[in-house]
Amino acid sequence: MELILIIEDDDILARGVKFNLELAGFFADTASDLKEAKRKLDDVRGTGSGWQLLIIDVNLPDGDGFAFAGSLRKERDIPVIFLTARDLDEDVMRGFEAGADDYITKPFNVQILVQRVRAVLNRYRAGNEKKGRLKTGNLEIDFKSWQVWKRGEELTLTPTEFKLLKKFCDNPGIVLTRTVLLEALWDKDGNYVDEHTLTIFISRLRSKLADGVHTYIRTIYGTGYQWTGE
Repeated sequence: MELILIIEDDDILARGVKFNLELAGFFADTASDLKEAKRKLDDVRGTGSGWQLLIIDVNLPDGDGFAFAGSLRKERDIPVIFLTARDLDEDVMRGFEAGADDYITKPFNVQILVQRVRAVLNRYRAGNEKKGRLKTGNLEIDFKSWQVWKRGEELTLTPTEFKLLKKFCDNPGIVLTRTVLLEALWDKDGNYVDEHTLTIFISRLRSKLADGVHTYIRTIYGTGYQWTGE
C-alpha cells in the first residue's frame, strides 16, 4: 500500500482527497502546513522515508510549496504532484522546475486526480526497476549494489540475508516453501544451509526489516514464508 502525504491547508478539501485516495486502496495522511509536513516526513515511527508520493498546495500558511518541494527533492527521491489554484503558465512552469511530476489546478475532478496519482506512481516504480531499485514500505533496496535502506538509514545485511531478501522480493505475495528457500541459498561451491540455520536467517532478516508499521515476512505455519511487501 503506497503512502501518500497531502499538504493542504483547506481541511475540507484535504479530507476529501484523503477519503478518495483511501477508497482507491492507498494510505493517505494530511498536513495543514509545512511545519506539520516536515514533522510527518521525519516521523521516527516509520513513515518518514516511506512516503511514496506528496500532494502539495502552493500557497501554504507558513511557506511556499514550490520552494519546499525544490528543497525536498534535493534530499529525497519522492514524486510530487502540485494541487493548486495557481493556473498561470508561469506558475505551471515554476512547478515543473521545482521537480513536479504532475501539476493539477483547482477546481479538479477527484477521480481524475486518483488516476493521475496512479500514473505518477507507476512511472516512478518503472524508473526504479530500470535502475535495479525497489521501494516497498519503509525500505529501499538496490539489487545492483546489494544495499538496503530502512527509513533512509542503511541496514547491514549478510550476503545470505540479502539472497533471501532478493528471493522474497522476486516473489511478492507467493508462499515460498522452506525447500525453495534452501535451494535459493545454495551457491556454486555447494555450500549448504540446513533448515535450522534457515530459520535463524529468516528470524534475523525479519528483525532487521520489520518495524511498527510493516512486518514484510509472514510465516505460513507448516508451509513456509510469504513476502507481504507493503
